[in-house]
Amino acid sequence: MQFKSIMTVWDSQERAAPAMDLARRMAMESDGHLDVLCIGIDRIQPGLYYAGATPIASGESIQDAIKEARESEAKAKAYFDGSALNWSSQSTVAQISGLSHVVGDMARFNDLVVLPHPYGKDVPEESAFILEAVLFRGHTPVLVCPAKTPESFGKRIVIGWNDSDEAMAAIKTALPLIAKADAVDIAIIDPKRHAEDQSDIGSNLSKMLTRHGAKVTVSVLARTVPKISDILERHAIDFDADMIVVGAYGHSRLRESIMGGTTRNLLEGFSLPVLMAR
Repeated sequence: MQFKSIMTVWDSQERAAPAMDLARRMAMESDGHLDVLCIGIDRIQPGLYYAGATPIASGESIQDAIKEARESEAKAKAYFDGSALNWSSQSTVAQISGLSHVVGDMARFNDLVVLPHPYGKDVPEESAFILEAVLFRGHTPVLVCPAKTPESFGKRIVIGWNDSDEAMAAIKTALPLIAKADAVDIAIIDPKRHAEDQSDIGSNLSKMLTRHGAKVTVSVLARTVPKISDILERHAIDFDADMIVVGAYGHSRLRESIMGGTTRNLLEGFSLPVLMAR
């Protein structure tokens, strides 16, 4: 399988440019099509306004959102004009509470969604909602791009394997990249937590990927620090990886937002493209 239908969400901000570039590169390499969704956010919260003021504030907010969407689409067209890429754009307006429907319903008709990093300083709050909409409502894998466009991508891949359904979904999504990578490492952290049979952990996954032509090694890593994300990223750097593949949200979104979790922790501090699915 190749990624023939790829989607990205463009908010015209500078931080989104690396994701746009990575999405363009992937679509061109697979001779696929890129869908660009340009969203204007209606940020009105009616409950915060006194009676009679809500319609006025709402009307102004919607007009601002329409302008934002149109400006984003114009910038996307300027960005792609003159390229050989097969692409199309769609502009729309949504409230924060409605992002799940708008983004998720479009994402489900694509093989992959490429998004900018969803957490960090000056990152709008809707970025995390967009990511979750793709994964939970769209049931579509996401490639999250770091703040800087990677020079190389998909040549050396680290897989975070914990024997979960989410991890397997991410691996199967990434198979087109895994099969042609120069090196692939299956990283298993604290394996006693994940599988009963410790005699040859990772062998079944290694065998599966090798049959696809992947050049696979297996690394069993001790949990030496509290955050699994820190161990995984440190190992990826040691492996000289240019991509990480992991399952997303093994715990509930509510638990991760309150207590933290591997998905959120990894995306808050990552420096490599991360492909995730659930």
